[in-house]
Amino acid sequence: MPRQRALQELPCMSQNLEGSMLSNTKTNKRKKRGWVDDMQDAENTPSDLIHQWSPNHKQLCLNPREKENEMVPFVLSRRSRRRKETSPGLSWDHLPDELILRILFCLPLSHLLRTSLVCKRWRRLAFDESLWHSVDLEGVTNMAAALELLLTTGVRRLRCPRTVIQELQFVNISPIQVVQMDLSHCNVSSETLEVILSHCSALTHLSLESLELSDCILHHLSQNPEMIELNMGGCAGFSPEPLGKMLKSFPKLEQLNISWCEFGSDHVKAVVGNLPSSVTDLNLSGYRENLAQEDLEVLVERCPNIVTLDISDSVFLRTTCIPTLEQLIHLKHLSLSRCYQIYAAALGDIGEKFTSLRLLDAFGLVPDPRVFSKTYEMKRVAVNTRAISRIARPTPVLTDVHSMWDNRCRLRFHY
Repeated sequence: MPRQRALQELPCMSQNLEGSMLSNTKTNKRKKRGWVDDMQDAENTPSDLIHQWSPNHKQLCLNPREKENEMVPFVLSRRSRRRKETSPGLSWDHLPDELILRILFCLPLSHLLRTSLVCKRWRRLAFDESLWHSVDLEGVTNMAAALELLLTTGVRRLRCPRTVIQELQFVNISPIQVVQMDLSHCNVSSETLEVILSHCSALTHLSLESLELSDCILHHLSQNPEMIELNMGGCAGFSPEPLGKMLKSFPKLEQLNISWCEFGSDHVKAVVGNLPSSVTDLNLSGYRENLAQEDLEVLVERCPNIVTLDISDSVFLRTTCIPTLEQLIHLKHLSLSRCYQIYAAALGDIGEKFTSLRLLDAFGLVPDPRVFSKTYEMKRVAVNTRAISRIARPTPVLTDVHSMWDNRCRLRFHY
């Protein structure tokens, strides 16, 4: 009996061993696997608890614009991009203004205007004063907007003959810096011309040929004491008194073309009586009965340094004016064309009397210049070589049509 009882107790012992040793080995394995697996191995472990203690997984980033994702948090993740390889050269933004201006200086007018549309910086540089030093706008039909812009950019040399200039409206404009300006044969009103010249005070070379002027315009012109060359050929619309005051205000005047204007005898006297002694080239042609012998005497007395003198088409001048002209010891070019009361025989010894004379224009008096020169042995005097006077004209005939006072303008309008 005791032995059977002991044998019956063996299962209990095995049960105890199983509960002690085996349980210990299982718990050790569970510890190694982790407490989460331990909870998963349990049969009665709820699935909610597993999800609660499991690590969070990344959620897909859906379109945030969809309505079902309005309340769902999401994470935007960007893959790191490789840095762009920098080019070995420099960009335009890194170039200094001086270098860009040097590049823009080589561009023609049309291309320069296109570069001004790139950005604000290029617009500022495209209209820099250094680029617009000299401009040729011959052929532009609508000059109002272009002229307003140019005169405010600091242009120094402006050439725009035979153009149409509409009404200008300058608002708070500073004095115009233009020094040389050619407005010959422009279609412009005297009011618009007055607006332009009222802001000019540094003019040295000016051409207003064939324009309608006014006394107020002459007053504005007198505010330019540095005037050297003035072309007013064929002008009209002003009185003798403002004309004399204007000429007095030009102490440095060297060349004056005031031919074929709508003058009376009072205008001629205002010219010869107020010319500065600095005048060396004078075109006083086309006054027929209005230029008299006494006017020529006043002229020679006031301007003894005349080198070129054109008094053509003065029918009141006679042969007696030759001794008066002999007082001009520096005279090199004399034009007496169509002065019909001066006979060709009186000009026979002009080469001996005028020792410095080199050119003689006597169109209408000398029919054949070669026969005349051979007859009177005028070897050093060329006869009838210039039919048109070049005095104070910005673009003389038979020269570069796009030049102005012997220099071309850098920017030129092509039409």
